Amino acid sequence: MNSANEKNIYRFMSAHPKLGARVYIDSKASVTGSVVLGDDVSVWPMTVIRGDVNSIRIGNRSNIQDSCVLHVTHEGPWQPDGLPLVIGNDVTVGHGAILHACTIGDRCLVGMGAIVMDGAVLEPDSMVAGGAVVTPGKVVPSGTLWRGNPARQARDLTDTEIKNQAYSAHHYVRLKDLYLAEQG
Repeated sequence: MNSANEKNIYRFMSAHPKLGARVYIDSKASVTGSVVLGDDVSVWPMTVIRGDVNSIRIGNRSNIQDSCVLHVTHEGPWQPDGLPLVIGNDVTVGHGAILHACTIGDRCLVGMGAIVMDGAVLEPDSMVAGGAVVTPGKVVPSGTLWRGNPARQARDLTDTEIKNQAYSAHHYVRLKDLYLAEQG
């Protein structure tokens, strides 16, 4: 069962969002166009996921928290094919983050209010601090914390911090299951 109702899931031209099993989309969120949500994904209130001029793919067990904006880059003279947005498995995207045409690897954490821009890549098990701005094309290596504007490597993550990133994703799976159960 999905909480998603057709009032907040929109077709754009011929593209309609595809939802995996047990997806939770809050009724105050919006999902449009060429978007694929994996199993156990959660999309929280006031989030906008707009796959209109390119595609968005969100992996299993990832959570997109309140008031996030996820978008893509269209094809044009500087990007002949445009750029999609790809989010891996077990990713936590904190409240108010903006992800634009970037790639987020498995088990990453994007902090509250962070911005990750076109062509940037977060390798698996990396973290972007709240409020950080990852500039276009930047690569955030696995096992590192980046912060600031523009974001720069602050330090290596501890083993505990890396494990907590997977824990965060699984916590949100449990939380969205509670919301789905409440809706019956």
